[in-house]
Amino acid sequence: MPINITMPALSPTMEEGNLAKWLVNEGDTVKSGDVIAEIETDKATMEVEAVDEGTVARIVVPAGTDGVKVNAVIAILAAEGEDVTAAAASGEGTATAEAPKTGTKDEPAGTAAAKGDEQSSAAPAQASASPAPTPAPASAAADGKRVFSSPLARRIARDAGIDIAAISGSGPRGRVVKSDVEAALAGGGKAAAPATAEPATAKAPSDDAVLKLFDPDSYELVPHDGMRKTIARRLQESKQTIPHFYASVDCELDALLALRAQINAAAPEKDGKPAYKVSVNDMVIKAMALALRDVPDANVSWTETNMVKHKHSDVGVAVSIPGGLITPIVRKAETKSLSAISNEMRDLGKRAKERKLKPEEYQGGTTAVSNMGMMGVKNFAAVVNPPHATILAVGTGEERVVVKKGEMVIVNAMSVTLSTDHRCVDGALGAELLGAFKRYIEEPMAMLV
Repeated sequence: MPINITMPALSPTMEEGNLAKWLVNEGDTVKSGDVIAEIETDKATMEVEAVDEGTVARIVVPAGTDGVKVNAVIAILAAEGEDVTAAAASGEGTATAEAPKTGTKDEPAGTAAAKGDEQSSAAPAQASASPAPTPAPASAAADGKRVFSSPLARRIARDAGIDIAAISGSGPRGRVVKSDVEAALAGGGKAAAPATAEPATAKAPSDDAVLKLFDPDSYELVPHDGMRKTIARRLQESKQTIPHFYASVDCELDALLALRAQINAAAPEKDGKPAYKVSVNDMVIKAMALALRDVPDANVSWTETNMVKHKHSDVGVAVSIPGGLITPIVRKAETKSLSAISNEMRDLGKRAKERKLKPEEYQGGTTAVSNMGMMGVKNFAAVVNPPHATILAVGTGEERVVVKKGEMVIVNAMSVTLSTDHRCVDGALGAELLGAFKRYIEEPMAMLV
């Protein structure tokens, strides 16, 4: 019997991906564990492994196809001893009739599910051994409007026989997530009252509305890729739903720079190179992690019903990559040494630029650091990235003249700006967090004990 290989879910929130490359051809024999394809999500390229043995009878979705839905059939295997031609023919009916067209770069990207309670470790990238059920489409409410919900929430609701359109969503833009369905089940299977209608949101101008303002020969069109669409959607969601509050302080760096030089000078040799090379950014990550440990009320995430208080400081670090940015996460950064953070960031940064990060390496986190100091930027305010409640924008270190005890002296200093979600980190709490961060930067020996 033919075996369908379906589009795998490479993370709990993935709804579609791009089939970048096939590493096998029709007629090739594959074994369990063989890498057969590469799938692109909005932030990474991941390998897909075969689960069963067989011969590739038919490739349903060609390489370079964008927007392939999770669980859509992408190829068909003929089992051992089975006629390949017959397997390919019998698989005709199982191939999805909605296979996306190759190269549709301008099609809307799938809506990513809310992070919050559904952000567990990513599912392994693998091809399914048997036909997987087609995910339930987004439900429609009584008024005919689409009800936004995550694939996991739809599946749980469908299995429990609950109308997901009647459940009030707690995710971004009223999206129904796993916890909402579980809450409905806990209430005896009765769905919560329907969510109130969302206010209309401004839409980007159409191509025609913009292009008519310019001479046809004065521009070229560059279609949005998945990463740019995701960045645009998440930033718009953040600014529309999070009441941002900003606070800035100046931090003197002389003691930190002196300690950094001592730490790097003491680094042992490994294969003819220093075992580590701590950067100012590594020390900023550590200082932010320790500040959140000292001010735990600021190490939170907001949901409609709960304040999520995190037990560790998982610090996301903005890394610029071609076409956008990504925030790999240093987990439990408050527990790690500066040398460990340095080596981990070097590895994460390298793989981020190669788009080789796993979803669990960039999804989640409890805060973030965005450092534009190396670009000469003096100060700026960053946008909070949900589910975080804070993000620290770091400016360049420079010599400044300050007054100490009535005399002008020259110090190395940098400006940092903390952006907070005012729903859960108000002004006083944000100031307390900034004060703790400033102390670690100006008295850096405290980071070593």
